[in-house]
Amino acid sequence: MRTNHPARGDRLPETEALRATAAAPHATSPVALDAMGGDNAPHEIVAGAVQAVREHGIGVVLVGAPRPLQEALARHDATTEIPIVRAEEALAMDEGALASLRRPRSSIAVACHLVRRGEASAVVSAGSTAGIVATGKLRLKGQQGVLRPAIAVALPTLPTPTVLLDAGANAEVKPEMLVQFAHLGAAYAETTLRIEDPRIGLLTIGSEPEKGNKLVKRAHELLSAAPGLNFTGNIEGHDLLTGAVDVIVTDGFTGNVALKTMEGSVRYAFTELRGAIQESPVARVGGMLQRGRIRRLQRRLDPEVHGGAVLLGLNGTVVIAHGSSQATGVSAACVLAAELARTGVVARVGERLAATHRPHRLW
Repeated sequence: MRTNHPARGDRLPETEALRATAAAPHATSPVALDAMGGDNAPHEIVAGAVQAVREHGIGVVLVGAPRPLQEALARHDATTEIPIVRAEEALAMDEGALASLRRPRSSIAVACHLVRRGEASAVVSAGSTAGIVATGKLRLKGQQGVLRPAIAVALPTLPTPTVLLDAGANAEVKPEMLVQFAHLGAAYAETTLRIEDPRIGLLTIGSEPEKGNKLVKRAHELLSAAPGLNFTGNIEGHDLLTGAVDVIVTDGFTGNVALKTMEGSVRYAFTELRGAIQESPVARVGGMLQRGRIRRLQRRLDPEVHGGAVLLGLNGTVVIAHGSSQATGVSAACVLAAELARTGVVARVGERLAATHRPHRLW
């Protein structure tokens, strides 16, 4: 398979495979997958791409160093199925936001270029979150009126998932930003999760309006008066998985701590459950009888199954997969990215902001 070197400047040449994909009847633009990002790149990333293409019918283009990607594709007999766009540089997992400036031709930057030029419908990366956020902001730019993009995560609540944001993009925010996060989350819930008039909750330390710090109290006032939002009030940490609301709004510091605490608690609970099942013959029999339900529950709570987080507020769809994603998680991220692009979450965010936008001073 032929691959292309990026041209100088911002312009990237199309591969023959990309042109053929765009010309195919009823075809949609593929997902640009950063094949060099993540703890298990490139082999698990490529395996996930193959899985997405073969099992879900998702179009994928791999972005990264051609030689190792061709070798990885050959292991799956997929060298003719998935095109490659060359990007010799990659952001390391321990590199922060400044790496997006130091490595302008990294695999995540090239993937963003493909989306900006309309050659890909979305970006997926399991690389450094800080690097992805910074590169996305630099290459795709924020949507008109967006103060800060936010990371949204779908929590596995029933009967429908609950959107939590911000999950780590903005450690420090202003109250007006939390109102805007509510609109971003509502757009996600409306389009991709198909929730009409999503209920918005503000994460804090008590359900009463006066509970919380100055940021939360002021945000509560603004959310209560904000047009176009179904704000139901404050929620607490124990409400994260109850489905009490459809969208949970908080700052990135609190949201990231809450998310990782929840994920760690789930892992701990299943470790303890496995230990309890092995304690006695009776417990083992009971475990075997409930094996199907336990597996279904474990699958529902497994972050790998849900595809990762979404960076909302940019002029393009960006999905951030877990850094330790295996093939299944990468495939799920590609499926999520394709669904987000298909349902038009970016356009819906723009519509919401256009209807409610008032100029704010950036800080």
